[in-house]
Amino acid sequence: MPLDPHLLVAFTLATVVATAAPGPDMLFVLSCGMRGGPRAGLLATTGIAAGEAVHVLLAAAGLSALFTAVPEAFTVLRIAGAMYLAYLGVQMIRQRGDLMLQPGAGGPALPGRRAFLSGFLTNLSNPKMIAFSVAFLPQFVDPSLGSVWVQFAVLGVILITVEFLIDGGVGVFAGRIGQWLRGRRSLRRRIDTATGGILIALGLRLAVDQ
Repeated sequence: MPLDPHLLVAFTLATVVATAAPGPDMLFVLSCGMRGGPRAGLLATTGIAAGEAVHVLLAAAGLSALFTAVPEAFTVLRIAGAMYLAYLGVQMIRQRGDLMLQPGAGGPALPGRRAFLSGFLTNLSNPKMIAFSVAFLPQFVDPSLGSVWVQFAVLGVILITVEFLIDGGVGVFAGRIGQWLRGRRSLRRRIDTATGGILIALGLRLAVDQ
């Protein structure tokens, strides 16, 4: 394997710590699981994993060099991501729009494809993941050890696997809780409002961060 074993261990540990920290991706999976059940949580996680794959490919293609040469490019992406997070938060508080899961006897109203696509867009516009991929991943790549693309591929597989296991677990657990919450409308409403408020706050923070 064209990677330093010690750097590989360090990267894996750092990835676990970064992924376990609550962020936009985890909050979105949590919401999908609670409102749509375990399946919705897993589909949202799959979308997030697909978004991460795109980040890894872009990092391998030299996006980190672009952001270094043109810092404004990252600023534009960061603001766009912040606006999308705030939009998700507003939609959650208002409890309407395509991203919301309306409970009912027939099951979740949100199609699996929509859960996947929403998770994909949430991750793709997540400045935390953009920074992690284009600034952090290249630090563990050493061209002298062999193919750079192979090294990025190995790191990407580790990143996506860790994210899927952690966020997928959150989605399944939230789905179980969501089944209990379906008969408690007022409590579910308060949770939706609190989660939406957190997403809006995250978006505002990301918008003003330098």
